[in-house]
Amino acid sequence: MNFAEALRFSAHALRANKVRTLLTALGLVIGNASVILVVTISLTGRDYILDQIRGIGSNMIYGSYEAGTQASTQVDADFVKMSDVEAIRAQFGDRIRAATGVMVTYDRIVLNGREEDLRIIGSDEQYKQVRNLAVIAGRFLDPNDVVLRDKVALLTEKLAKRLYGAQQAAIGQTMKLRGLQFTVIGTFKERTSTFGFSELTNETVLIPISVVKYFNPVERIDPFYVQARDAGDVLALTRSIKTLLESRHRQGARYAVDNLSGILDAAENIALILTVVLILIAGIALIISGIGIMNIMLVTVTERTREIGLRMAVGASRREVLLQFLTEAVLISFGGGLVGILIGAALPLSVSLFTDDFAIPLSTPSIGIAFVVSLVVGLVFGMLPANRAARLNPTEALRYE
Repeated sequence: MNFAEALRFSAHALRANKVRTLLTALGLVIGNASVILVVTISLTGRDYILDQIRGIGSNMIYGSYEAGTQASTQVDADFVKMSDVEAIRAQFGDRIRAATGVMVTYDRIVLNGREEDLRIIGSDEQYKQVRNLAVIAGRFLDPNDVVLRDKVALLTEKLAKRLYGAQQAAIGQTMKLRGLQFTVIGTFKERTSTFGFSELTNETVLIPISVVKYFNPVERIDPFYVQARDAGDVLALTRSIKTLLESRHRQGARYAVDNLSGILDAAENIALILTVVLILIAGIALIISGIGIMNIMLVTVTERTREIGLRMAVGASRREVLLQFLTEAVLISFGGGLVGILIGAALPLSVSLFTDDFAIPLSTPSIGIAFVVSLVVGLVFGMLPANRAARLNPTEALRYE
């Protein structure tokens, strides 16, 4: 008997017990679909988390004054100044895309008939790039606004709606801040929300930093932001910026300079652990389905004992009997695995039929792994029943009732 004959006999035997075959293969269908879906879900989750972190600011470095040991009058001089930001731009111009600073002040304005505190931040034209902001209406600050100390302002998305009802309606409006009239030139939002953990809140006004400097008695940049050109240079650039700041201020002043690489690494590690755990769970499902195949094949061997004895009596070798039953096990696992792969791949791909805004990445390696595992499960768990069938004594098998 060659392999083609074994395949034909095995297919005939499986068709004779269609319900049993389908139920046995169902375990592989669920197992393989689970493997692909688990890997796809973990990849999608990882990419979403990493994109959200990167969306806060690509290759972003941030920092501020941390602590000192001198009197308050000397500490004031230790605060990060715009001159420090200019020094960062000058010294690291070939390694950075942008650098900016932020100053914060507050005022009270009337909202919905009552006075509320309003956060006012000052920055320059490079703030938009470093903080990955989206201008919804109007325009952003330009260099002339900062140099000429223009009384212009941008509102966050929610503040514009609350004050004027709509984004576009806010453009050209005037509002009083710290006793001065400012013209609203634009509205903006964070592309990726920091949920109020940065200097930006839902209701914040942005004005030129050259104007905010006159509102605060002491110039203090807190925080400053730098966007590196190359992600691989972020760690080295972080150390260099910290060294530069310390060299520009008195000995003993300390500056906190950090980046998002630690958070990105942590997110990647969490995603990796999650993927491994989910794959293990899917692997358990495949093992259970393999045990199911083995049990069914053992029952099949018992039911077909007389058939096996008859085949051996007319000349079938033990190797040919082994090949036939092993082929049956592989066919069940391969068929179920193939259907599981198709289901597992079809579900993520079908998302594109409902929306163009969200794409789920399909892992090609997971499909290949699932395919190989299907064959291995059939071979491994089909070997014991096939070997038992091949070892039957022909005489005893013919007498079996």
